[in-house]
Amino acid sequence: MALPVAFFAVFFAWPVVSIVDRGLRPGGDWRFGRIGEVLSRPDILDVLGFTAWQALASTGLTLLVALPGAYVFARFDFPGKSVLRAVVTVPFVLPTVLVGTAFLALVGRNGLTDELWGLRLDTSVWAILLAHVFFNYAVVVRTVGGLWSQLDPRQEEAARVLGASRLTAWRTVTLPALVPAVSAAALMVFLFTFTSFGVVQILGGDAYTTLEAEIYRQTARLLDLPTAAVLTLVQFAAVGAILGLHAWTVRRRETALRLVPPERTARRPRGAGQWALLGGVLLSVALLILLPLGVLVERSFAGPGGYGLGYYRALGSLDEGGTFLVPPLEAIGNSLRYAVAATAIAVVIGGLAAAALTRRAGRLVRGFDALLMLPLGVSAVTVGFGFLITLDEPPLDLRASWILVPLAQALVGVPFVVRTMLPVLRAVDERLREAAAVLGASPWRAWREVDLPLVRRALLIAAGFAFAVSLGEFGATVFIARPDSPTLPVAVARLLGRPGELNYGQAMALSTILMVVCAVSLLLLERLRTDRTSGEF
Repeated sequence: MALPVAFFAVFFAWPVVSIVDRGLRPGGDWRFGRIGEVLSRPDILDVLGFTAWQALASTGLTLLVALPGAYVFARFDFPGKSVLRAVVTVPFVLPTVLVGTAFLALVGRNGLTDELWGLRLDTSVWAILLAHVFFNYAVVVRTVGGLWSQLDPRQEEAARVLGASRLTAWRTVTLPALVPAVSAAALMVFLFTFTSFGVVQILGGDAYTTLEAEIYRQTARLLDLPTAAVLTLVQFAAVGAILGLHAWTVRRRETALRLVPPERTARRPRGAGQWALLGGVLLSVALLILLPLGVLVERSFAGPGGYGLGYYRALGSLDEGGTFLVPPLEAIGNSLRYAVAATAIAVVIGGLAAAALTRRAGRLVRGFDALLMLPLGVSAVTVGFGFLITLDEPPLDLRASWILVPLAQALVGVPFVVRTMLPVLRAVDERLREAAAVLGASPWRAWREVDLPLVRRALLIAAGFAFAVSLGEFGATVFIARPDSPTLPVAVARLLGRPGELNYGQAMALSTILMVVCAVSLLLLERLRTDRTSGEF
């Protein structure tokens, strides 16, 4: 636990505490009365209420739509499965501002639904909820499906032989084994939607505002740091309460599960019901994920003189308005370098934390488990400003260092690594480790020979999540990325923030490139996972 604790203390706790300190102690004296003043304001209470409601609604809707997809990807084998698995993960790395713009073009004024059926959703909360499902579909599919694909179906078949119905066997055998993964996925979705920012900024307008959007407004627009500090504390307390409730209500079972390679559990659909389920999942993916992505691709080629590559060619040159110090195309290489470094950091820190959480039980360890999730629930704006305030003098003067961006991105990637690996690590039979120790294996060799073969797939999935999160991280990166080294999301946001058809088209072109880079990276990960896990059990 030592290295993860030190990492979070320096790069998370210190920046956040510094921001709160400056907000509540502007002149050297604490002003705690400011907390009551802010929380008694009717507009702030409305923001808090809507934030909680839309997070609960988004989480429930995401689980309802994505759990059938998790089952299909885990249990069915069909052509194009690896490609489709990579495609459903692409939305998770897209900049939130861009996704909000895509859904506005899809369901807003003069959008696709408005032109075809006269239906507009941009004036309702449904556009926000659908955009959140678009974002978080992959969280449920890959987190729940990753464990589901390794559960031995013979355990459920044994219950059927003993007289249990199909529903009873699934409810008593499979569902309890899936509870840790479903709970982890629901928790991640809730935290992401609770801190929703870009989607709400675009689709919510003045009618709907979340806590994260309000912190940004108070900090960047009104320069009211005391109010922003109070809201940061509220967000921090709310996330802590959510994690505590989760730990109290859902005790993850540490009994051994029979884990098998996913190749042994996936098969072609059988019967009309299973084919109908596969068709329904494919249709939902097409409408919810492929259609918005198709809108982005179409707009990247639709120039004023017709379809062409004009917007893509413009990415290779500097603009006259001085938006960038380098051509926007260089953001591709920057994002890939940052993402690789952030993934390495997140896998090391998250892997050590997950391993520590499987070895001991107690209040200290459970508290550490909850703290690992806090970066998902604390304002990225706060973290970004905190980096600028705290990491500006020796021995940690990192303002001019490229590593500052991967460190911020890794903070968001670590919780995904932990939540993805922890259910599988806890499912490893402790007797296997004990048998290896009895045969003379050292703890390191026992982990390498027993744990690693079983968790390698989860480790690769965790690395893929960390890489995807790093590619799309925007909230903190926008404050610390240097003007001569922008990332893809930062470059897209800068282009969208400038008027003009050329800037908008370049933003669509960069977004399409980001989608392609993500899809190719995830497809390679799927191939690597399949090649390295087959034949090892």
